[in-house]
Amino acid sequence: MRLAAHHRARGDQVHFTRRVRRELFEPAYDLVYGSAIFRFSADRVERFRHEFPGAIVGGTGSGSDATVEELIGDAVELDYSLYPAFDSSIGFTQRGCRLSCKFCVVPAKEGRPRAVATAAEIWRGPPWPKNLHLLDNDFFGQADWQARIDEIRAGGFKVSFTQGINVRAVTPAVAEALAGVEYRCNEFRRRRLYTAWDNLKDEDTFFRGVDMLEAAGVPARHLMAFMLIGFDKRETWDRIHHRFDRMVERGIKPYPMPFDQTNRDLKRFQRWAVLGIHRLVPFSEYRAGFKTKRAAARRSDGDLFDGEAA
Repeated sequence: MRLAAHHRARGDQVHFTRRVRRELFEPAYDLVYGSAIFRFSADRVERFRHEFPGAIVGGTGSGSDATVEELIGDAVELDYSLYPAFDSSIGFTQRGCRLSCKFCVVPAKEGRPRAVATAAEIWRGPPWPKNLHLLDNDFFGQADWQARIDEIRAGGFKVSFTQGINVRAVTPAVAEALAGVEYRCNEFRRRRLYTAWDNLKDEDTFFRGVDMLEAAGVPARHLMAFMLIGFDKRETWDRIHHRFDRMVERGIKPYPMPFDQTNRDLKRFQRWAVLGIHRLVPFSEYRAGFKTKRAAARRSDGDLFDGEAA
């Protein structure tokens, strides 16, 4: 959206697509950009480069260090015409993060926390609704977070902290601030705060933050917690279930995030949790059902082969 706004301001024609293959009647371009977030998209990146030789490809899943700032500077204007059905406003009040999690690229990519924009600067203005998607990775890591909270509250903004709040770093003041704003889910339909519990060793710290939030008036049922699974080499199914069960007991909605996207069992666990199947059947039975189906399919294939050979 920033690249498109930059080029339209120069009088360029912009074409946006999520396809990696060139369409049949697609014209030649003076300049092509591509972006990939995840490394498991490597085959799509390779296809994209083949279809558009010389394309500038960036993003944490591209293998390239190219950034938008290096290409067009710090301009923050966005071209919302790329997403005509999107009526909220989106942006960052801060960039960077205080932490240095091994699985995360933000500290290396963005550096230490720093303020970059106010809520008023992010909002598109009338007639657009006062719904803000904040992409901040560490909202409360910026020095003037209280000013941003005051501005959100005074301006009557609804806000989705899309990248999540670090519940391990919650203080009574932070909890009170969150309780005082109209936090919402990404669709702005329900009350929701996003957070994460990725390491079992953070159990006490995680729930201390949950307790602070509840004491300030943010119920645990408003929390969705992303839980990284399959990253810790010491991880076992017992450890995964312990995290999941503890959150469910408190009313938190866990959202498992498999680190290894090729691990079928981890993907099944994600589906079992996210779709609410855990309320109906234990995961052991859910997983066993898939194994039984695979075994039956192999037997069926064998019988068919034997019959054809006869």
